[in-house]
Formats: sequence, C-alpha cells, structure tokens
Amino acid sequence: MDNRSDIRDFLASRRARLTPDQVGLPTSSRRRVPGLRREEVAVLAGVSTEWYTRLEKGHIAGVSEEVLDAVALALRLDDDERTYLFDLARAARPARRQAARKREAPIAPAVQWMLDSITMSAAFVRNGRLDVLATNPLARALHAPMFASETTTGHGRANFARYHLLDPSSRDFFVDWDDGAASSVALLRAEAGREPYDKALRDLVGELSTLSPEFRTLWASHDIRISHHGTKRLHHPDVGDLELTYQSVDLPTAGRAVYDISLYTAEPGTAHEERLRLLGSLTAPDQPRPAEL
Repeated sequence: MDNRSDIRDFLASRRARLTPDQVGLPTSSRRRVPGLRREEVAVLAGVSTEWYTRLEKGHIAGVSEEVLDAVALALRLDDDERTYLFDLARAARPARRQAARKREAPIAPAVQWMLDSITMSAAFVRNGRLDVLATNPLARALHAPMFASETTTGHGRANFARYHLLDPSSRDFFVDWDDGAASSVALLRAEAGREPYDKALRDLVGELSTLSPEFRTLWASHDIRISHHGTKRLHHPDVGDLELTYQSVDLPTAGRAVYDISLYTAEPGTAHEERLRLLGSLTAPDQPRPAEL
C-alpha cells in the first residue's frame, strides 16, 4: 500500500478550487476544466509541466522542501494544508513505508491526576484517530450521550467521528452538526497524511466510508484540519444548551504516539458557566460529612 492516490486527489482538488483570475493568469472562454490546468500550476511553481504532472500522479518521495514550498504557494495552501502536503511527502519515503505499526502509549498516572484536578473545564485526552483515551469526570458527564452510545459500547472506546457520523442521536447533541462532522473528517484526513499505514485508522475510515454517506462526501473533499480550537454548541440532555470554548494542545508521549489534551470551558459569568457548574455538581461524588466535635 502507498499514499499516491491521496497525493493525487489532494493536489487535484486544491488545483480545481482556484481560478486564473485568483492567481493573476489570463482567462479564456474556451476552458474545459474547472480551476487551474496542470501547466498553469507548473508555471506558478517554477517547474516544468512534466515534473508537476508526475508530482500530481503521486510521485512525491524525494521532492525537496523548496519545491514543495513552491507548489504550496502556487496552490495557495493554508498552514494546515501545507503541513499535510509535507506529511504526505514524508510518508512516501521508502524508509517510512516499512515503519512499524504505531504503538499506543499508555496514559501516565500523572496525566490522569492532572485531568482529575481540573474541575471547571471538561478535559480529555484523545489520539489522532479521535479515540478518547482518558477523561476527567466533567468531560465524561459532558459527553454522556457519546459514552452511552452503541458506537462506544460496541467498540470498547469512545470515538468522536464514529459517534458523530454513525449515531443518529448525535444530531440532537451537536447543535452545529454539519460543522462538527466536517471538522472530525478533516482531522482524520490530517492523521491519514501523518500515518497512512496505521491499520486501525484505515479500518475506521473503511467503516465510516461503508456506513456513512456524509463521511464519504466529506472524505472526498480532502479538507484538512490540524489545529483544533473554537466554539462548540451542545444540547445536553441534563442541563440544556451549552456554548463552550475549546482548545487542544499536544501531549508529549513516548514513542511515535501523537496525543492531545482538549479543554472545554464556558465564559465566566454566563448561563453556560452555570449549566456547566450544575453538570459538574450532578456528577461529583458525595462528600463525607465532617465529624462532630
């Protein structure tokens, strides 16, 4: 297996979204293809048409960073898309093709202690496949519908993409369902660029492709998302509507595993903070009564 089809489809999709006017090239009414032609991208990147055609067919191993930068600039890739292109190039190198299957690192006790010490934010650790590996109590309560879903109980582990795209109840839980689905698929696409030979990831993509028409459409768009932050709106069955700010940061781990910690919190002084506080109180363990003096 190689990643040439991903390289081909990604570059072709980025080329198709640009017009000559956008990049300062002359236009013609006789154009037969949407977007730029290969020869136009080649001119913008300062390479031959034959060379760019070969690159777009997936022959990217050994291409220098300078040339990849020129192609990224010609196609007007954003930072996440540029990172994805470089990841595809690294994964195509012969040494990477023989890389051992990525092993998951166990969550260190100190990481779990840290999560548990966070009381006013829902905090959890996830991997690049969007599996949830560890949570604090508030994160588990916040995502209670996902943890109760058959998409979780049937696999032994919660996965945001699987719940989002395969459980109909997710449409009630995620207020902005379409945006969340697109974000989940874009995050998986970025992980596929980093780890195209990860069997668990390929199995997940295969499962979602088979069972979800929405996933197939979004996967074919080749949209990429690496940085993960923004606003999330949820409709929680216990406390109602929540609008939360979320941010993910990388978690250093042993080996080649790539994890991050995500934090969901509410703006202070708002009704959303009160509802999040209420949710935390509903799940807090009973406190022992103080001994009488």
